[in-house]
Amino acid sequence: MESLDLNSLPLFIATAEAGSFTAAADKLGCTKTKISLNIRSLELRLGTVLFNRTTRKVSLTQAGELFYQQCKPLLSRLDESISDASTDAQQLTGTLRISAPVDHAAHRLAPALAEFANMHPALGIEIRSGDKITDMVAEGIDVAIRMGWLKDSSLRAQKLGEFRQRVYASKAYLRVNGTPVHPSDLRQHQWLDFTPLPRSLTWDFQRDDEQVQVQLHSRIRVDNTSALRSLIKGGAGMSILADFLHPEDDQLVEVLSDWRLPSGGIFAVYPPGTFLPARVRSFVSFYRDWLTNKSLF
Repeated sequence: MESLDLNSLPLFIATAEAGSFTAAADKLGCTKTKISLNIRSLELRLGTVLFNRTTRKVSLTQAGELFYQQCKPLLSRLDESISDASTDAQQLTGTLRISAPVDHAAHRLAPALAEFANMHPALGIEIRSGDKITDMVAEGIDVAIRMGWLKDSSLRAQKLGEFRQRVYASKAYLRVNGTPVHPSDLRQHQWLDFTPLPRSLTWDFQRDDEQVQVQLHSRIRVDNTSALRSLIKGGAGMSILADFLHPEDDQLVEVLSDWRLPSGGIFAVYPPGTFLPARVRSFVSFYRDWLTNKSLF
């Protein structure tokens, strides 16, 4: 049996994604005839039709869709392997796509990436900030930075560091409602619920050998840290912020400072698969060292 011409696979991928022979030819800088002949040869070799053809466009058949889903990650991994083998360790190329919570991206990730970008001038960098968990594969994310505690134990993740959590309230709120002196006092206060946390209303406090668990109730719920900080500052109640998000103005006060809350983790989460491009490995190693040197505590 005639061997498969691997050169036809990038042409197949490009046609599947472009939706026409003409568009694929334009993308690859070759002729439409070359695309058509290679696809036809591939179909003969596989013994199946890969595309439904019309005069204006093509679309994948069921067999074609299955073949595309199998080929795409293999070719991507091959391209990355070739890039890794041929690229000097100090000269990263391609595009590094990172997702992170909005405030972490602003306060920690962006300053670190400024240094990393200067070290690798041939590398493209894209930050996707948001507090909601994204589909990394669908959005083409290379690595996601996540905070706190990972709910899904099946995630491929690497711990990069930790951060302290502290209770904050505004001076105006405390003047009206008083200052709690014990964690149990928090039940008498307006609590702002940060919903992305796995146990957002149950908190464990520790002071020396004393441990206290407090179950709270809330009428205001919020899903991002920027809004939470604004609500605290506006006097709507009190809540917990990561220590590196401490506001610069003097209107917010740390409450129960002699008590300690569990530390949260900073994680690098990878998409499914076993292969990590050099740009991802290099950045994660750099960022772990950068966070350590910044001393988050």
